[in-house]
Amino acid sequence: MMDWMNQFALVLLATCRDILPIAAIIIGFQVLVIRKPVAHPKKMLIGFIYVLLGIAFFLEGLEMALFPLGTLMANQLTTPEFLGIDPAEQNVVWQAYYWVYIFAASIGFATTLAEPSLLAVAMKAEQISGGTIRAWGLRIAVSIGVAFGIALGVYRIVTGTELYYFIIAGYIIVIVQTLFSPKLIIGLAYDSGGVTTSTVTVPLVTALGLGLASTVPGRNPLLDGFGLIAFASLCPIIAVLGYAQIAQWLNKRSLSSKP
Repeated sequence: MMDWMNQFALVLLATCRDILPIAAIIIGFQVLVIRKPVAHPKKMLIGFIYVLLGIAFFLEGLEMALFPLGTLMANQLTTPEFLGIDPAEQNVVWQAYYWVYIFAASIGFATTLAEPSLLAVAMKAEQISGGTIRAWGLRIAVSIGVAFGIALGVYRIVTGTELYYFIIAGYIIVIVQTLFSPKLIIGLAYDSGGVTTSTVTVPLVTALGLGLASTVPGRNPLLDGFGLIAFASLCPIIAVLGYAQIAQWLNKRSLSSKP
């Protein structure tokens, strides 16, 4: 118990070090630039304390649960016994890792659907668009994009393919889609790629990538373990733009079929 308390105290001190510059900038602008007193200083102080404690508990939880869980799942899914391959075999057969692809896609879909930031953006998008953009449809589209992106990123780690091939090809697709997508959805689609890299998705996906790169023969965790978050940011843009294009096509088709 004392070891955990000491560890948590170190995490809390590090969190204070990271948060205090933000507080200093906000208060400094309020007092020195805007030249007005801080409204409700007591509530603001309590709020900052909540933020500090919340982030500290969250970071400690990552170290105790999510990072080990992602690494454990990657290790279990890539053992030669589970894959049914010879342990002495050094040539990676990417087809043997199909359960890893399924797990990665499932984790990507579930964590994105649960992302608070995505929920907030989807609700605001539905509210501002007057129901033209459905919050549930947007969340599903983004989640499918992340699921496909994480599975594709895992395939890249297994095969050892260079990351930039996928990123360049992906952004070429995004540019082409942008030219033919409704203007209403373009900004939202690009933002959807950013909201996926948040509190729930990033820890598990990072742990999965590092664990996978540590267990696949010939892979380096530093070189191959990172990059999954790039797929989690890129593929949702493609998915949302595709969702908008399909919705626009169906709407035009329904209008043209009316007498």
